[in-house]
Amino acid sequence: MTEPLSLAVAGARGRMGQAVIRAAEARPDAVRVAAAFGRAPEQGSPSRDAALGLAEVAIDFTTAVASAELAGLAAARGGPALVIGSTGFTPEQDDAIRRAAEKVAILRSGNFSLGVNVLMGLVAKAARSLSAEVYDVEVFEAHHRRKMDAPSGTALMLGEAAAAGRGISLREAAVRVRDGVTGPRPDGAIGFSVMRGGGIVGEHSVVFAAEDEILTLSHSARDRGLFARGAVEAALWLRGRGPGLYDMQDVLGFR
Repeated sequence: MTEPLSLAVAGARGRMGQAVIRAAEARPDAVRVAAAFGRAPEQGSPSRDAALGLAEVAIDFTTAVASAELAGLAAARGGPALVIGSTGFTPEQDDAIRRAAEKVAILRSGNFSLGVNVLMGLVAKAARSLSAEVYDVEVFEAHHRRKMDAPSGTALMLGEAAAAGRGISLREAAVRVRDGVTGPRPDGAIGFSVMRGGGIVGEHSVVFAAEDEILTLSHSARDRGLFARGAVEAALWLRGRGPGLYDMQDVLGFR
């Protein structure tokens, strides 16, 4: 019988950290929380470095800055593997994580929901089928008032799916800000619209808008435990994997 996976949880006092701990504790046959830590360790809790030494995989839903730093530390130590759910990375932080993935296995995703990852495939297929000359693409997203980055990582993943479906670069097609006299919508643009308010867990829609019809593909998250359970499944999948940068498409067998 395989021993339960030894897991470290970063940002253990945060909302997602607590959700990950609950999700792991619901799987005692498969997962054991070996350490839970924050940036400033509490009395009786292990330091970040000590926590990493106790785990096969660490799950991190903190911030882009902290996640990039943690990836560098894991790479320098030769482990553990990492599951990263933080979003809002700068190009420099992206590069730091990619370099770390040359030394350890890292699975990073803007969303750990099965439904969202299926939605990505549907968006790519719709974008291939509906021409940019006729159908405009807009990604709508809404989150709670405490979210630090915009558009959300999931919104950007959906934008990437639409861009991939059309064989274009999201970086060149994205319209992320509108203010003032913007003029007509650029042909082929992939727009983003953002709301922040209250306790919204996560709402995402991708709209394909023509002059005479509108197609909307959407996903609603009702409980952040959904993402925590997906992260625990990702950690189990990552166990024993070689160095590399993975995502939920790998876990679900979509790639």
